[in-house]
Amino acid sequence: MEWLFGKKVTPEEMLRKNQRALNKAMRDLDREKARMEQQEKKIIADIKKMAKDGQMDAVKIMAKDLVRTRKYVKKFMLMKANIQAVSLKIQTLRSQNAMATAMRGVTKAMASMNRQMNMPQIQRILQEFEKQSEIMDMKEEMMNDAIDDAMGEDDDEEETDTVVTQVLDELGLQLNDQLSGLPQAGGALTTGGAKTPVAVGAGAGGGASGGNSSPLSDADADLQARLDNLRRE
Repeated sequence: MEWLFGKKVTPEEMLRKNQRALNKAMRDLDREKARMEQQEKKIIADIKKMAKDGQMDAVKIMAKDLVRTRKYVKKFMLMKANIQAVSLKIQTLRSQNAMATAMRGVTKAMASMNRQMNMPQIQRILQEFEKQSEIMDMKEEMMNDAIDDAMGEDDDEEETDTVVTQVLDELGLQLNDQLSGLPQAGGALTTGGAKTPVAVGAGAGGGASGGNSSPLSDADADLQARLDNLRRE
């Protein structure tokens, strides 16, 4: 009657309705089977009673009734088995229908996503991203070069050389200052090979030693003057 009122029944509702009908039929068969089993027990009891009374004709008739009852019980069991098989099939169909419904929803979602994904636009975006990335790398390299130029590395090298020279000069002056304060024997060693002939001349005559004292004092005075200039700086 659904078509009369314009109501459309979905496959899920039809399967659920048929499932309920099959379950009701199996319950009815179970009740009928139980009733037939009770009747079978009663017939057996009647057959035993009639057999004791010697009523063999009635026993034969009741035996036929017992056979028919047992056949009906077997038929009920067979019908229930068939209905259970149909019920399982309907349950399988319901599961497949639910799976199909889920797949339909997933398919719609995938189709919607595919429609929204504009591959040419995505490719353009990727190309623009790569282009901007390259530009950024170039600008970063240019900024690094500009920073290096602004820091003035050449000037730094010149200043470094100047500081090193000053330090070496200061160390040389300090060393000479220390050597000048040593005893006369030590001073003769520091004068090097140039002062050796003078020492030999001193051994030859006493007048030569008086002539060599003036160059040593002049060298000490020169070193002291350079040290004083360095300290003033």
